[in-house]
Amino acid sequence: MKKMSTYYVSSFNGNDANDGLSESSAFGSLFKINSLKLKAGDKVLLEKDSIFEHQYLHISARGSKESHILVSSYGEGSLPIIKCGGCGIWYQDYGRELDSKTHTFKGYVSSAVLLYDCEYIEVEGLEISNKPVNFFGESYNQADKMNRTGVAAIAKNCGTLHDISLKNLYIHDVEGNVYDKHMNNGGIYATALTPDDEQTTGVARYDGFTIEGCTVRRVSRWGIAMGYTYEHDKFLGAYLEKEPFRKYGHENVVIKNNYVCEAGGDAITVMYALTPLVEHNTGDSVAAKMNDRGYKYPEKRSGKVAAGIWPWKCKDALFRYNEVTDTKLNQDGMAYDADSGDGTVYEYNYSRLNEGGCVMFCLEEAVNNTFRYNLSVDDLGGTISPAGNPDAYIAENEFYVREGTPFLRKNMSGGKYELVDNKIEVIRER
Repeated sequence: MKKMSTYYVSSFNGNDANDGLSESSAFGSLFKINSLKLKAGDKVLLEKDSIFEHQYLHISARGSKESHILVSSYGEGSLPIIKCGGCGIWYQDYGRELDSKTHTFKGYVSSAVLLYDCEYIEVEGLEISNKPVNFFGESYNQADKMNRTGVAAIAKNCGTLHDISLKNLYIHDVEGNVYDKHMNNGGIYATALTPDDEQTTGVARYDGFTIEGCTVRRVSRWGIAMGYTYEHDKFLGAYLEKEPFRKYGHENVVIKNNYVCEAGGDAITVMYALTPLVEHNTGDSVAAKMNDRGYKYPEKRSGKVAAGIWPWKCKDALFRYNEVTDTKLNQDGMAYDADSGDGTVYEYNYSRLNEGGCVMFCLEEAVNNTFRYNLSVDDLGGTISPAGNPDAYIAENEFYVREGTPFLRKNMSGGKYELVDNKIEVIRER
């Protein structure tokens, strides 16, 4: 059995000439960690109050079920900061076009933390930013702006990856590309890319991915996004079976107790997952750049749309005890969106003052939707949007609707829905 090691990194008294194996002989930079071959049970600890300026942490390592790899902190003080500043550049390529030709599927990405083919790994208790300083000639909304991430996770050449955990991270000021929806672009984004030799390594996918207790603030484009895959064509049609998810999609995805504020686009989205659990999260003032000022030069891209917390191509997704407020108006702009999946359930959620309404049931491939026991207060634009969907069961909710605001959003009311035992009360001005 290989000996487990603990590596210490300090921006105060560390030195890359040290062995890194004690607090008194700590490394001085993250570059030393990037050069290591971490093994099961190893720990990487960054000293609190340290600031790692223009540095990044890129790891490709696999722990074991019994012995996870841990990246965390030590000492007293504030969280250690990885202040990437546009460094940490790598090349992302899905290996095939995505479900729409308008989506970018390859290009350079800057990531402060990159987990490339990692499993049985925990990353916790760090502060992360990725805003370039004096990046010559770059404007916020230029079409070819580099994609940037706080934390990026990639599955590619190791088949099914297990038990990745991101906990208690503070991710902020990640200034990426406001147009590219499915590159690793935003606060936290996990994707699966085409393997070099899928016949040997197996399908790239996740089984066990937890994002918990993280704060994500001022990022573009996504706040938290989990699961877009090169195998998207295995999930065509409306009614989805479980078996394709167990082979090509993701399992045991949990996103809970996170706070996303001022994301340029969507707050939290889980994709291509079987029975994901999304609970106790907050989306606050998101879709902040989905307007004519922020979303100005999309070129061939389409999709000036964003919502709060929602699934894409999931089976039996459960969203509960979430809160979304002040989502900015765009073609969507609602708190919740049952989008192109089978068996989505929203229950015990709260929404308030979202400019695009409370909930949408989105188009023909959103089936077996349930929206129950939720509370909507003063959502704007139109409380519900049954936008061409074949069914939606809306039961035992409370909707407090401002006088003059329609219950059905204009031009988004062509789908089918059933209202059962809801309280719908008009809020009148005094």
